[in-house]
Amino acid sequence: QVQLVESGGGLVQAGGSLRLSCAASGRTFNHYAMGWFRQAPGKEREIVAAITWSGRSTYYADSVKGRFTISRDNAKNTVYLQMNSLNPEDTAVYYCAARGGSYDIDADKYNYWGQGTQVTVSS
Repeated sequence: QVQLVESGGGLVQAGGSLRLSCAASGRTFNHYAMGWFRQAPGKEREIVAAITWSGRSTYYADSVKGRFTISRDNAKNTVYLQMNSLNPEDTAVYYCAARGGSYDIDADKYNYWGQGTQVTVSS
């Protein structure tokens, strides 16, 4: 069993930056792939980024490529999402998720989810 808690969301103006953190507790975390997803009002949940347990392989949605960076620190059982050059279309609730094995871009493949953290970007 793994518990995930996101933090770092908030209000930011367009062009600004935020760093989200996701802390894991419970059973071993080191061999879990992690993903970040987001859901805006009236929209489907979508993949943002994902990372293997080693951190050697990553995936980014086209909409965030070059602006967002996913990383993890297994010693701290924490995954991060650095978000730069934010725009109002990035406004959403951001969720971290974990699964055994490799990462996946499909939210249905993830076994564990955090509660979400709100990110609001003003124009």
